[in-house]
Amino acid sequence: MTDDGKVRAGLKSLCAVQRLISSWIVLLVISLSACSPKSGEHPDDAAIRAFLNRYFETWSKRDMAGYGACFDSQARILFVEKGGEIVSEGTVDFLHGQRLAHEQSESPMTERPLEMKIQGDTKVAQAVVTWVLNKGTKEERGTDFFTLRRVDAGWKIVSLVFYTDEE
Repeated sequence: MTDDGKVRAGLKSLCAVQRLISSWIVLLVISLSACSPKSGEHPDDAAIRAFLNRYFETWSKRDMAGYGACFDSQARILFVEKGGEIVSEGTVDFLHGQRLAHEQSESPMTERPLEMKIQGDTKVAQAVVTWVLNKGTKEERGTDFFTLRRVDAGWKIVSLVFYTDEE
């Protein structure tokens, strides 16, 4: 083999080693990124999701004490009516209305979340939750916009704005 041939062979070997090292670096970066939290994920995402699921579960089980415990004592609840008007209530009036809705319903009502989007920091979080409400054979869908604050025991609702989807 000539000197020129030896140089070319050496360069091919060097290129192969560089490709191998590059491949290992790419695999390492992918592996490490899979171990880190998702970009944009709330630092307490799992706890907030558990809290919101408990909110829906207590309502569906007619556990108004458990449901009421999800709210801060100063919380405001706002319902956006189909025409755009706002109905605003404090927790006492809102919870009373929820009790009456369950008592007066012809069929048991259950509500479950379909999708949750959570953002914020370690003190305050906002969550957008789409949901489905079942009343016997009837189904209604809507969206809740929560503002939550961290408390010693987890999270509390300080504001809830919600609406039902128009048909």
